[in-house]
Formats: sequence, structure tokens, C-alpha cells
Amino acid sequence: MSDENKTPQSDLRAAVAGEKKRTRVGIAIAIAVVAVGAIVGGVALALPALRPAEASAAGGGASKEPINVKIAVSEDSPFQDAVKKVAAEKGLNIEWVNVEDWVLPNTELAAGTVDANAFQHILYLSAFNAENDEHLTPVFSTIITQWGIFSASATSVDDIADGAKIAIPDDPSNGGRALNILEAAGLITLSDDKGDFPAVEDVTDNPKKLQFVELPATSIAQQYDDPSLAAVVVGTSYFDQSQGITTKDALFLDDSLSAQNLPYVNVIATRDDNKGDPAWDILKDVYADKRIAAANEKENQDTTVLVDVPVEKLRAKLADLEKQAAKN
Repeated sequence: MSDENKTPQSDLRAAVAGEKKRTRVGIAIAIAVVAVGAIVGGVALALPALRPAEASAAGGGASKEPINVKIAVSEDSPFQDAVKKVAAEKGLNIEWVNVEDWVLPNTELAAGTVDANAFQHILYLSAFNAENDEHLTPVFSTIITQWGIFSASATSVDDIADGAKIAIPDDPSNGGRALNILEAAGLITLSDDKGDFPAVEDVTDNPKKLQFVELPATSIAQQYDDPSLAAVVVGTSYFDQSQGITTKDALFLDDSLSAQNLPYVNVIATRDDNKGDPAWDILKDVYADKRIAAANEKENQDTTVLVDVPVEKLRAKLADLEKQAAKN
């Protein structure tokens, strides 16, 4: 873990505190956040949008032409509509590109068919980079999703029966977070050298002899009321609003702002050779706009928390996670 994780107050908590101070000036807006799910298009896409000249030939002044970007996401949403509208006011035209896969957003970004994506935390990004020898990088942080243990049958963690089946994500990044949550809830113990990528093999003590059912993270929330499962471990934003499940229904909620959750901060990611694009400064300002905070609160309520972590810390943690991933 990085040195900043040893401080009394985590960077995430400090970042949220600063964000709340800014967004509460002027109007009463609840601050919390954005649901993430972005995933990029699977069809053949056009080459990245051309950038306008940064200075006019005659006067050297900045061009007033809008900048066009394609950003991979998972689905259309009112929140994305709000981002697109505010961005247009600031001179940035966004084209959201949707897919239903958690690999294509990164492979299409690496191939240059989109300019960025907005669906992943840095732990997932580190695993992709390590496995594919790529150098995708964050340009700024967006949100962190609240995770917890949910059950349609148990009313507390203690009610989970011996030998019960618990659904956890089958990918290394989300699966690791689920196992950390189960440990925090007192259900299991993980090895001291688990790192940021704990796996089922790292469980050293399992007094209830729980069985772990590994499923795609995107489908776990839909298995919530499966009678064969005693509980599911998943992010609150994964539940469909029609299910009526909120953080209040969790048997145990993770502390999303704890220092150990820095790997789970979601980001806007791009290629390393594109990280200096002026579009990202504009887009970061868009995410800081009070109207975007309001749109996120309306759509996602308390499922996610808006954060503003310095990009240097994100990239340093990404590099650390990539080294760990390369060893696995």
C-alpha cells in the first residue's frame, strides 16, 4: 500500500470533504455522485475526433472551436445527458459510445477508436494494463461506489448460516474488494500478504465454511433473491432502481472512503500519449459543476460518492497495482 494510506485521514475522505465544501456554496445540493458503468462500443468506430488548432495562425489566441471527444460508457443515462449538456456549454462536445462488455472499453481505447472511457476504477485498469502490456492512464477521478453485503433472507451478518453460499464478483479487482468486505464484516480472515488482489486462495480462516460463488459483477445484483444464495457482495449502484434496494438494506457496508479503497476510485482514463489533451481539463471542470452533482444525486442517491483525488496519487497507485498484477 502507498505511504498516504498510513495517514490518519485518507486522501479519499479529505477529497470528499473538499468537494462538499465547494458544492454546498450557493445552493443546497446533496453531494454524492455518479454511477459508473461505462463501457465502450463494439462496432468499428471512426478514428479519434480531430482537435482544433490550439492557437490561431495570426494572433496566437486560443481557438474557439469546440473540442470533440468519444468516451466509452456502458449505457445511456440522465446523468450522462447532464454531463454532455454542461460540457457543450464549456466548449466540449461529447459522444458517448456504449457497449455491454468490460474489456472492449479498454481495448478500443488502446486501439485509438475512442478518446477515453469512464467505467472503471484504477485497480481494474491496472489489471488490464498488466495483462495486455498497455499504458492507459487516469486523467482525473470521478466517483467511488459504495459496496456492501446484501441478503434477501438474512437480517444480519450473524444470521448467515454455516456452509452458506455467498456470491462475489469473478474478476480479480471486484472479487478482491468483496473478499476484503467479508473480512471487515468478520466472516473470513485473509492472509497478511494478500496485497490489493486478494483471491479465494488467500482465505486463511473461514469459521462458517462459507462457499464462494463467483459470478460476473454485472449480474450479481440480479441474483439477490436467488434462494440458493445466502447473500451477495456487490456495489449498491449495481442494483436496478426497480429492486428498491439501498444502502439501508445492507447487512454490512464497506467504508468507501477508507485509505485502503484508493484502488477503487473510478477515473476517466485515456492513452498515455493523449493525457495532455486539453479536453480533460474541461471535462474535469464539468464534473465539478453543481448541476452535475445534482444530476448524480438524483440518479444515484447514496450509492456513490464524488471524489477529487490528485492525479499524481492516482497514477502512483496505478503503477504500484500494475507491479502487483504483473506478479500474479
